[in-house]
Amino acid sequence: MAEVLLKGICKRLGTIQIINCLNLEIKNGEFVTLLGPSGCGKTTLLRMIAGLETIDAGDLVIGGRRYNDIPAQHRRLAMVFQSYALFPHMTVSKNIRFGLTINKTPAGEIQKKLAWALDMFGLKGLENRLPKEISGGQRQRVALARALVLDPDVLLLDEPLSNLDAALREMAMEELKRIHDQVGKTIIYVTHNQVEAMSMSQRIAVLSAAGLEQYDTPRMVYDAPATVFAASFIGSPSMNFFDGTIAITGDDAGVDTPLGFIRLDKERFAKAQSMAGKPVKVGVRPQNIKYAEHHESKRYSDTTVDVAVELVETLGERSLVVSRSEKGAVLRFLVTRDITIEPQERVEVFLDGRKVHLFDPLTNTNLFYP
Repeated sequence: MAEVLLKGICKRLGTIQIINCLNLEIKNGEFVTLLGPSGCGKTTLLRMIAGLETIDAGDLVIGGRRYNDIPAQHRRLAMVFQSYALFPHMTVSKNIRFGLTINKTPAGEIQKKLAWALDMFGLKGLENRLPKEISGGQRQRVALARALVLDPDVLLLDEPLSNLDAALREMAMEELKRIHDQVGKTIIYVTHNQVEAMSMSQRIAVLSAAGLEQYDTPRMVYDAPATVFAASFIGSPSMNFFDGTIAITGDDAGVDTPLGFIRLDKERFAKAQSMAGKPVKVGVRPQNIKYAEHHESKRYSDTTVDVAVELVETLGERSLVVSRSEKGAVLRFLVTRDITIEPQERVEVFLDGRKVHLFDPLTNTNLFYP
C-alpha cells in the first residue's frame, strides 16, 4: 500500500514561508503531478517527501506510517532527478544494478531484475555502454530503470523530461504513461510544463507562491478552474480576462463587459440572479470563442461580439487572432488555417456562454466552481 498523505505540511527558510500548511491526498497507485511556476515550492515539496529536506510542521504519512523522522535511506521511495544523476564511469547495467548491490540483494535476484528492466525500458543491447554513449532519452530510461528495480512504494520524478527536445519529450511522456499503467506504482511528478501534466496525470495539484490553487483531474482543471491563477496557468493560448459586472436583463443572466453584454447559460441563471450587480473578473478561453464562419448554429447562450483584428499568429493547424473591441478589450481566439484574416479587418465572433468563467476579484476564486 502506498497512499501518500500530506497533512498541514509547512516549510520555512528563515522568515520566508516556502510551503504553507499544505494538505494533499494521493491514492495508492495514482499518478499525480505537482504543477506550477519556478519558485512555488514544488521541488522542495518533493524533496521533503523523499527525506532530503526537513519538515518544519505537519505530518507526512505513507502507507499509514508517519515518515517525518525516517531517514531518506530507509524510506521505500525512489527519486529520479532532472539531471538523471547517472554514474558516468558505470555502464548501463551497472547503473541499473547499483541500488540493488548497495542493498546487498542476492545475485540471482539482481540478474532477474536487471533482465526485467532492460526489457521493460527497451535497453537491450545497451548494457555495456557508458551514459555518454547513449542518447538523452535512453539516459532518462536508465534513470527510471535504476529507480524501479528497487521496487519502491512511491516513485518521485523531478522534471525528468526537461533536458529532452520536443520530439523526445513526447515519446518519453508516452513511455512514462505506459510504464505507470504496467507497474502500477504511485508516482509523484514535478513539472512547470502544463502539457506534461495534462497528458500523463490522473490528478494535478496546481501550485503557486500562495499555495495549493486546485487539486483535480486534468479535465476539471481545464474546464472548471477553481481560481484565476489555475485558469491562467493551464491552457494555451492563455485565457482571456476582462472586468465585468453581473447583470440581469429580462430573462437573460449575463455580464456587462467592455465586449458588451455576455449571456450565460440557463443552468447558472439562478445563481447569477442572486449576485446581480456584483463586480467580477470574466475569463473565456480562446478555444471557446468561435469565428462566425465556423459557427454552424447559434445557441441560446451564445453572444455575438464585433472586434477589430490586430495580429494574426500562425500556430500550425490553427492561427491565433488577437483582436480588440470598440471599448478596448483585447480578445484572443482561434481559427483554422484555411481562414484568411488580415489586421485591421472587422470580424464577428461568438462567445459560448456555457464556458464563460466568473471570478471574485477579491478572492480570485471561481463563483461557479463545482
